[in-house]
Amino acid sequence: MAFNAIANIALRGIPGAFILNSGISKIGMDEETAGYVQAEAEKGIPQLGSLEPTQFAKLLSYGEIGVGAALLAPFVPNRLAGLALGGFSAGLLSIYFRDPAKTTDDGVRPSGEGTSLAKDSWMMAIAIALIAGGSRKKG
Repeated sequence: MAFNAIANIALRGIPGAFILNSGISKIGMDEETAGYVQAEAEKGIPQLGSLEPTQFAKLLSYGEIGVGAALLAPFVPNRLAGLALGGFSAGLLSIYFRDPAKTTDDGVRPSGEGTSLAKDSWMMAIAIALIAGGSRKKG
C-alpha cells in the first residue's frame, strides 16, 4: 500500500507541480510572447490560429493550471487525472511530430530544436500509467 502511495505522489505530484507552475507563469503573458507561443502551437493544432494571441495565452494558461491542479488534487481519480495529462501531452506531441524541424530525417528522433518537446513523451507515459493503473486516489 505504501508503494502505491509513493508511486502516485511521483506520477501525479511532480508533473502536476511543474505544469501548474508553467500555467501560473503564463498569466498575463504579453502579446508578442503569446503570438510566438501560439505560432508554435499552431504547427500541431492549426485551429489555434483562429484565436487572438491574448485569448490563446489565457486559454493555455488556464488549461495548464487545470491539468496541474487535477494532478495535484487527491480527490481526482487517477484515470481522470491521467486523461487530462494525456490530452495535454497529446497536444504537445502533435506539435513535435507535425513540425519537420523538430525531428531528424526519420521523423521520429528529435532534432536539437525538438528535444524540448520530445521529452513530453514522458508525460504521455505517465498519463498511460495513471489510466491503466485504475481509479485509485493519491494517498
